[in-house]
Amino acid sequence: MTAPSPSALMEAAGECARLAGAVALRAFRPGIAVDWKADGSPVTEADRAAERAAREWLEARFPEDGIVGEEFGERPSRSGRAWLLDPVDGTRSFVHGVPLWGTLVALTQGERVLAGAASFPPVQEHLHAAPGEGCWHNGSRCRVSAVNDLSRATVLASEIGIPDPVRRRAWERLSLAAATARTWGDCFGYLLVATGRAEAMVDARMNAWDSAPLLPIIVEAGGRFTDWDGLETGFGGSVIATNLALADRVRTVLHSG
Repeated sequence: MTAPSPSALMEAAGECARLAGAVALRAFRPGIAVDWKADGSPVTEADRAAERAAREWLEARFPEDGIVGEEFGERPSRSGRAWLLDPVDGTRSFVHGVPLWGTLVALTQGERVLAGAASFPPVQEHLHAAPGEGCWHNGSRCRVSAVNDLSRATVLASEIGIPDPVRRRAWERLSLAAATARTWGDCFGYLLVATGRAEAMVDARMNAWDSAPLLPIIVEAGGRFTDWDGLETGFGGSVIATNLALADRVRTVLHSG
């Protein structure tokens, strides 16, 4: 059997994300029942239903691939590839009826990200990307912004109260140096960077299913995606995503304390 092309894998990631996102959207309403995980994060039946839908779709089409999901753990891989799933990234927004959430899907081989996708059903925006295939936003190629002056930039974070005091002060320095600082966070912030509507997005802590899908999206849109130590990885436990023009400046400000 011929191995799927990078383009086909990219399209599959996008289709899977849109499918799971549509399932989650059906339950998107104020007052949805919330359970709390051991780490203090919320989870809803929408998370579970969306991940089940994604798993069923992938198992039917890629039976040899592994699956690692936020809600239902790991199915071992027989191919060396694994799909990472975050059915509702931004559950705190979701449970409050705020549309700044999305569904994330990545295909990985070891720590290589072969394809990534992010679907944002409430705002009807969708991204998918793969190395060498570009980043696609609602069917058209997208690019990061060309803003090269931090004093004119919009910078984003998922949370103001970053638990690590060093990284919290780093975010404060960056927010004061920028024209606009907002917490349009979780995966929604990366959508804004990839499509040129913001210049930087930072997260001090990330799981692999949060970050790996976003790496090819930002890089293929012409930006830079690293962990807080400057390593280009989707598995670093933290993320700094920027346009290319401000990549060095943003990282210098964050590490200048």
